[in-house]
Amino acid sequence: MRVIAIKTLKTFWAKHPDTEQPLLAWYDEASKTTWTQPSEIKLQYASASILKNRRVVFNIKGNDYRLIVAVAYKVGVVYVKFIGTHRQYYAADAETVEMGLRNKTMEIKPVRTNKDYKAALKEIAALMENDPAPDTPDGDRLDILSTLVSAYEQKAFPMDLPDPVEAIKFRMDQKGLKPKDLEPMIGQLNRVYEVLNRKRPLTLAMVWRLHTGLGIPAESLIRQPV
Repeated sequence: MRVIAIKTLKTFWAKHPDTEQPLLAWYDEASKTTWTQPSEIKLQYASASILKNRRVVFNIKGNDYRLIVAVAYKVGVVYVKFIGTHRQYYAADAETVEMGLRNKTMEIKPVRTNKDYKAALKEIAALMENDPAPDTPDGDRLDILSTLVSAYEQKAFPMDLPDPVEAIKFRMDQKGLKPKDLEPMIGQLNRVYEVLNRKRPLTLAMVWRLHTGLGIPAESLIRQPV
């Protein structure tokens, strides 16, 4: 999926540093998968809430924070709409937060400045409300604009990979797993705790089993720990 409006994530974790690693882990997973329907998201994130208007709510750090995205399944775009504390989430309307209004006069052009970026996001937000199909005028427009925005964000707001241990903890949180549940992938319980407490590095065998068993991107697991 192309995950866009990631500036929202980086701005938020600058104020709430404890969310940086979980949000990096979520971004890493979301950007390396393909969701064609809501049930696929629910299968991967049991605690996610599927709402109207193609909105999805993810729990971040247990129930401390909530992430709201809009998903255009047919074109493969995830738009970050909101990230906030539990209290801020309930003050917002998750089904309508930042709904876009269409500006049919916008000319498609390279996204080079922050002004271009904001204008493109506004147009994308409106296009995503109807989840246009590929090979239609709106679908092609959404595809092109999201590609331009994604390229701009990679330069302006580069995203790092999550720390390997934090990536594991994020997946445990999303699946409601306990350390004992990791034994088939890491080994005996004392070894699991050693890995989670950063006293033992992951082996290639562990990385493979965690990747295939929990769906954690292998690239995250083999990076140098923070």
